[in-house]
Amino acid sequence: QVQLVESGGGLVQPGGSLRLSCAASGISISFYAMRWYRQAPGKQRELVAASTSGGITIYADSVKGRFTISRDNAKNTVYLQMNSLKPEDTANYYCNAKLSINDYWGQGTQVTVSS
Repeated sequence: QVQLVESGGGLVQPGGSLRLSCAASGISISFYAMRWYRQAPGKQRELVAASTSGGITIYADSVKGRFTISRDNAKNTVYLQMNSLKPEDTANYYCNAKLSINDYWGQGTQVTVSS
């Protein structure tokens, strides 16, 4: 059974930092494209950052220069380092693993940026 378990969300002040983790079991993330998405209330889910199995990373324009996606294949975990957080980053953040038709999602972790 495949599981993706996100952690690290919480409440942070504007300008602060958080690091999200996504621990995978049942798959080897080294073969998968790993992605972070987010969804704010009343908005569509959007891609935040992605890391291909070949090491290419891409970011949404809104987070470039502030967020960094990384992976530790030995720990089977992907991370999202979020710096200089803004209120508009408030959302539920989801981890996704995709390889061909295999497409897995975590349950999400809430990030709230507020003073």
